[in-house]
Amino acid sequence: MTQIILLVFLACAVTGGQPGWAQSPSAVPSPVPNSGSRWSFEGLRQRLQHYKVQEIPPINLRNSTRLESLLRAGRIYLSLQDAIALALENNLDIEIQRYGPRLAEAELMRAQAGGFIRGIPTSLNTNTTAVASSVTGGGGLGTFQARGGGGGDTGTTSAGGFVFTQSGTAIPQLDPVVFVGYGYNHRSSINANSFATGVPATVINNQSPFFGIQKGFLTGTNVSLDFNTSHVRTNIPRAEINPFFTGNLGLTITQNLLRGFGRAVNNRFIRIAKNEMTVADLVFKQQVIVTVSNIINIYWDLVSFSEDVKVRKQALALAEKLLSDNKKQVEIGTLAPIEIVRAEAEVARNQQDLTVAETRLLQQETILKNALSRTGVSSPLLADARIVPTDSLRIPDQDEIRPIQDLVNTALQTRPDVEQTRLSIESTKIGLEGSKSQLLPQLDLTLSTRHNGLAGAVNTIPIPGLPPEFGFVQQANPYFLGGYGSVLRQIFARNFPDYSIGFQLSIPINNRQARADMANDLLRLRQQELRQQAQINQIRVDVQNALIALQQARASYQAANKSRIFAEQTLDAEQKKYALGASTIFFVIQAQRDLAVAQGAEVAALASYARARVALDQALGATLEVNHISIEEARKGQVSRPPSPLP
Repeated sequence: MTQIILLVFLACAVTGGQPGWAQSPSAVPSPVPNSGSRWSFEGLRQRLQHYKVQEIPPINLRNSTRLESLLRAGRIYLSLQDAIALALENNLDIEIQRYGPRLAEAELMRAQAGGFIRGIPTSLNTNTTAVASSVTGGGGLGTFQARGGGGGDTGTTSAGGFVFTQSGTAIPQLDPVVFVGYGYNHRSSINANSFATGVPATVINNQSPFFGIQKGFLTGTNVSLDFNTSHVRTNIPRAEINPFFTGNLGLTITQNLLRGFGRAVNNRFIRIAKNEMTVADLVFKQQVIVTVSNIINIYWDLVSFSEDVKVRKQALALAEKLLSDNKKQVEIGTLAPIEIVRAEAEVARNQQDLTVAETRLLQQETILKNALSRTGVSSPLLADARIVPTDSLRIPDQDEIRPIQDLVNTALQTRPDVEQTRLSIESTKIGLEGSKSQLLPQLDLTLSTRHNGLAGAVNTIPIPGLPPEFGFVQQANPYFLGGYGSVLRQIFARNFPDYSIGFQLSIPINNRQARADMANDLLRLRQQELRQQAQINQIRVDVQNALIALQQARASYQAANKSRIFAEQTLDAEQKKYALGASTIFFVIQAQRDLAVAQGAEVAALASYARARVALDQALGATLEVNHISIEEARKGQVSRPPSPLP
C-alpha cells in the first residue's frame, strides 16, 4: 500500500495540464485556469483528464445573424463588403481551415512528448468558385468568361508549402513514464538430496510489488529509477530468516555520446512543429485570400449578369417598339406586311436572349448564396430569396501603378506561400540534423547504482533429526532481523550498494542505410531550393501578367465605352432616317443589334477589369489589406463591422 500511495503522488507530480487544442476552432474560449495544487484532489482530477478522450465540439452549422439582417421581403440587399463579411463568418472553406492551427498545436504537443510528427494538411479548399459562364447574345454579342480564383475548378489545391520526411535518429521519450506492477509466485522444487535443505521438496511463496519512473531528455539522456520489493516465505528449515523482505532502489543513466547526442538532434521535431504552427497560420491566411478573391469575383460576375439582363431588356424594348411602329404603318398602308414578320422575329430572338440572361443570373445567385451560407441553399427562406447587389461596376479615373520591381518585391514580402516555402526549406534543414547524427557510430555510456536491503524474522521451522528442545533455534544475524522498515532503512543508508559503469560501441559496416537517408534528404533539399526559385520566377511572371491584364482591361473598357456611344448615335440616326423614309427596317434592326452588342461588350469589359484588379491584388498578396480584412476577425469568424444600411 505504501508503494501505491507513493506512485499516485509521483504520477501527479510528473503529469501536465489539460491541452488547449481541444477547443472549437470557431470560437476558442479561454482555458480553465489550474486553480488546484498538483497535490490536491482537484489537481489529481485534472491530471486524470489526460487519460480520457478529449472532447472536440461538434461542427457549427449556424449562420451568422448578418445574413438575416440583410433579408427584406424576399430579397437580400448585398454590398461587396457584406459579401466579404458573410464569407468570413459563414464560408465552409474558411471554417475547414480554422482547424489547421489546432492540428498544429496537437503536433507540437506530440513533438514535445518525443513522438514523431504526423504532418499537417497544407492544401487549400477551393470549393467557393463560380462556374465558367458566358454572356452571349444574338447578333454577335460579345462573350466573356466568369470564373472564380480557382479557374472554375473545385476541390483542393496545394498551398505550396510544407513537406517533411521523417528520418534520422530516434527521439527519446520526453514524457515521464511511471510503471507499477505486482507479481505472485508459488514454486515447488523436488530435492534429489534433502540433506542440504532438510526437506524433500522446497516450497517458496514470493510476492513482488515494484514501481518506478523513466524519462528521456533532449541531450540524448535516458534516466530510469525503479524500486523493487519481495516478501518471501519458504519451508526450508535451514534458512536463518524466514519469512523475509528484500528490496532495492536502482538508478540507471544511459547517455548517447555519438549518434543521438545533443539538443540540436533531439529537439528537431519540436522546432519543426513550431514551424508547422506558423505554416498553419499562413495556410489559413492564404485560404482567406483565395476565398475572398473568389467571393469578389462571384459578386462582380453577379453584378455584370444583372447589368446584362438590363441590356437584354432594353434590346427587347427597342424590338417591341419597332414591331409596334411597323404594325401601325402596315395598318395605314405605308409599309409592307412582311416587315411585321421581320420585327416579330427580332422580338422573339431578344426574348430568348433575355431568358438565357435571367436564368444565368439565377444560377449565379445560387452559387453566391451557397458560398455565404454554412448550409447552402437548404433553407427555403434563403433558397427563394433574390440577391440585389447594391454596389455597381465602375473603373477609377486612373490606376496607381508602381514600378514593376517594386510590385514584385511587395509580392515576395507579403505573399504567404513564399513564407511557407521558406519554412519548408528551414524544416528540411532542421531534419538533416537527425540524418547527420545517424551517420555516426552508436556509443552509449551507462551508469548504474543500486542499493539493497534485507530483513525478516528468525526461522521457526525445526531442523529434522535434531532434538526438539533446540532443533528450531536458528543462528540469525541480528542486523537482518526486522520488518519492512528495516529494509527501507538499509536501502536509504546505502549499506549494501552496487555500482557499475560501462559503454557499448556499435559500428555499422558500410553504413549504407544512413548514407542513403542522408543523400535522400539532401536531394530533397536541393529540389525544394529549386522549387523556391521557380516559385519566385513564377511570382514575377504572375505580377507582370496581372499588371498587363489590368492595363489591357482598362483599354478594352475605354474602347467598348466609345463603341457603345457610337452605336447609340448610329441607332438614333437610323431611327430618324427610318421615320422620314430614308432608311429601311433592316438597317434599324442592324443598328439595334449593334447597340446590344456594344452594351454587352461594355458590361463584359467592366467585369474583366474587376477580375483583373482582383487578380493583381491576389498576385501581390494585398487582398486582405485592400479590402480592409482583419485576419484575427477571420480566425474568430466574427466581423465587427455592422451590416451596410439597406437602400
